[in-house]
Amino acid sequence: MTDARPTPAQPLKIGTRGSPLALAQAHETRDRIAAHFDLPLEAFEVVVISVAGDRIQDKALREVGGKGLFTKEIEVALSTGEIDIAVHSMKDMPVDQPEGLVLDCYLPREDVRDGFVSLAHGSLAEVPQGAVMGTSSLRRRAQLLVRRPDLQVVEFRGNVQTRLRKLEDGVAEATFLAMAGLHRLGRPEVARAALDPDEMLPAVAQGAIGIERRADDMATAALLEPIHDAATAERLAAERAFLARLDGSCETPIAGLAEVTNGTLRLRGEILRPDGSEALSDDRSAPVEDGAELGRVMAEALLAQAGANFFDFKS
Repeated sequence: MTDARPTPAQPLKIGTRGSPLALAQAHETRDRIAAHFDLPLEAFEVVVISVAGDRIQDKALREVGGKGLFTKEIEVALSTGEIDIAVHSMKDMPVDQPEGLVLDCYLPREDVRDGFVSLAHGSLAEVPQGAVMGTSSLRRRAQLLVRRPDLQVVEFRGNVQTRLRKLEDGVAEATFLAMAGLHRLGRPEVARAALDPDEMLPAVAQGAIGIERRADDMATAALLEPIHDAATAERLAAERAFLARLDGSCETPIAGLAEVTNGTLRLRGEILRPDGSEALSDDRSAPVEDGAELGRVMAEALLAQAGANFFDFKS
């Protein structure tokens, strides 16, 4: 193992998107590996890779493709050996992986909640009737409208600074950002309030970082194994099985959250019509080792309730 460790001469190349949050996640991954193996930071190279989801800012994500918008180019670089590992926000990850790649390392999960961000209001409850809300997330849009059909929702993309500037410009009165991202950026105060999952169930795998590698690269696997968080993996196994059966993408409003207490996994799931006219939810528990099966069973139950065309956009 010693000879396989990265050095300044042959650094471990970490692939990532170029946003401030993505870089923070790559640096956290680097720092955890460096600390465990007592390696200098010069033994790592962070490689920024441009992805379609970041380049295309003038269209809604559902108009240009699904979750692969934030991962495809990075996974190509990983497959070709341009990088050694890829660091992803797990809520952006498709449930199917390219052949030859494996995702079996997760960092400890951060705060799963959505943060309410506004310059004028202290909480969602304070937002007045008919106010304009901004979000690029179909899940958040549908969750808002099913609870507050009086609100208007507009497309709202960009990093933290861009979104705050849009609020200042009056594009919307409020928006949402994942608390996990704000914590990782050292800016939790940007959120006026964190929404309890009972109020707004988060996206599947929200708050989790996943590290992808080539399946045959066992030296890198040995580097990642000590920083893997098994508790996060248990929760994501249930959530991603739920998502996989629902065929979730950026085009389908789906929420899910697994929590583990004393060996029992509780999974809450929600599916919504894109226009926010209906939401279906479920809440089940099982032994933690049966989490993936629980996710599949819950998805089947919700699909049976929903019937055909539940996720279709109305013209």
